[in-house]
Amino acid sequence: MTSIYDRTDIYDLFNNTKSDEDMKRHWQVLLKDKNIKRILDVSIGTGNLSLPIVQMGIELDGSDISKNMLERCKDKSKEKGYNLRLTQCDFRKLDETIIDKYDCVASTGNSLAHVNNSELLKVLEQMDSLVEKEGYIYLDTRNWDKILRDRNRFYLYNPVFKEDERINLVQVWDYNLNNSITFNLLYTFEKDNKIVQREYFEELYYPISRDIIIEKLKNLGYESIEISPFPAFLEGVDIHSCDWYCIIAKKS
Repeated sequence: MTSIYDRTDIYDLFNNTKSDEDMKRHWQVLLKDKNIKRILDVSIGTGNLSLPIVQMGIELDGSDISKNMLERCKDKSKEKGYNLRLTQCDFRKLDETIIDKYDCVASTGNSLAHVNNSELLKVLEQMDSLVEKEGYIYLDTRNWDKILRDRNRFYLYNPVFKEDERINLVQVWDYNLNNSITFNLLYTFEKDNKIVQREYFEELYYPISRDIIIEKLKNLGYESIEISPFPAFLEGVDIHSCDWYCIIAKKS
């Protein structure tokens, strides 16, 4: 089964000017009054979630395990006139490839759930090793506590329109016996109210308890741990009921 991360043409279909503006606003709210000038995104993908940081005058570097995603990110950054340093590496082995330290080390795009919980703790340690003194760790993730509590199987996205096509995405979640969840990603492309193309992908995730993340950050010496809905500008949203949330924590 082909991974969605090997099909950047499909992966980027739901990225547009509005989503870029929303992400810039997210970072403006999140980073307000924080002394952050350099950020490393260790799961940068094609850059959808972190490229808007550059518009704020912040230096951005990125890494990812996927060569295809990094190539697409490189093309997009060049189109925008950005000069990013991009490195292909596994975020479980950051210290084998990246030697710089940053004001903030981030993992965007719900990426931490691609590894099991024991590996997740090692990833946070790897991220911490690249954080400057009094720097920050940032992550965003699906609300896995809510997913496991509600056990819904279907997650629907609003359609997008490209020229004369309507593109639909529905996710069907299979809850596995080993506590992992298989995401079945179903894309349909419509013209004249008829489906003319279908794309199907499977991705495996390991749900992460928010308590596990918070406990590990505290053990690593992080304080001032802020938990917000994702994106961070959402108001009046309960952190326990939102679909996504983000965490930013300061190293003591």
